[in-house]
Amino acid sequence: MKKSRLLFAALGLLAASAHSQGYTVSSPIEFARKAATLKPGQWVWAPEVSPNGPVLVYADLSRQIATVYRNGVRIAVTTISSGKPGHETPTGVFTILEKDAKHHSSTYNNAAMPYQQRLTWGGVALHAGGLPGYPESHGCVHLPFEFSKRLFATTSMGGTVIVGGAAGEVSTEPEAGVLAPHMPSGARAERRLLADGETFRWQPHLSPSGPVSIIVSRLDKRVIVLRNGIEIGRSRAEIADQKSDIHVYTYIGEVGGERRWMVAGVARGQAAPPVKPWLAEGIDIPPAFLANVRSILTPGASMLVTRSRVLPSTSGRQMTVLDSGPRA
Repeated sequence: MKKSRLLFAALGLLAASAHSQGYTVSSPIEFARKAATLKPGQWVWAPEVSPNGPVLVYADLSRQIATVYRNGVRIAVTTISSGKPGHETPTGVFTILEKDAKHHSSTYNNAAMPYQQRLTWGGVALHAGGLPGYPESHGCVHLPFEFSKRLFATTSMGGTVIVGGAAGEVSTEPEAGVLAPHMPSGARAERRLLADGETFRWQPHLSPSGPVSIIVSRLDKRVIVLRNGIEIGRSRAEIADQKSDIHVYTYIGEVGGERRWMVAGVARGQAAPPVKPWLAEGIDIPPAFLANVRSILTPGASMLVTRSRVLPSTSGRQMTVLDSGPRA
């Protein structure tokens, strides 16, 4: 009986892997499009959007979707399958307690749990498993096989995993978007809005060191600076170009005495000349804020320019950021 159950579990995992489909993209535009239309078993992975920094995983049980953020910026999205009725996946903020690429269950007949990342000593973990399009696990969060392999290589021991929502219920919070709803520690991220008459805010002491990511929202006319995944600056901006394209720039340092960036997503075999993103995107921000940003730039810093919102919206459309700050 045990052998037949093991065979059934193995065949189920193989079937799930065969029907899963992943997209590894370098184009931020393609990433956004794929992430918005995932079907059960599908995932999208775009590490170039934010090449370095702390990693946070947010699993939304109400949508059966998990989002991966690096340095506070979304780099991957996948469909999941959480715990079925009677074995519901617990919600909360967890740290990765153990990683085992070849783990087998000590509870369920030695069933394979590839690329296991343990969240509780009671048996809840992230790992590769079946993805039927609804909750069907015994409490774990099932991921597509290849996605779980990539995530396993990206996270570290002690990393933060947040599980929210309730399977089968409409979420009361907006969908996670380009900015992480939590800090690397698991605490809710502060997204304090600019007050009336306040042009920009600069608080580098909130995160004195770490990789830098800059988010530019064309639609909201805002520039937000994250360091080590924590917001340290925010400014109003005038942006002449309102096109829908999404661009990612990576800072490469000074070229000929000027600070220059490379555009991510350039086709293989093609070299792109260094650019000045503020000029290329038609972004006009306060000179003092720009000087502050430049003072913390080091090679590898990333800048995402998007039409996605970074402000709360009452228009009925999905917000880009989980509401973790005041609405005033």
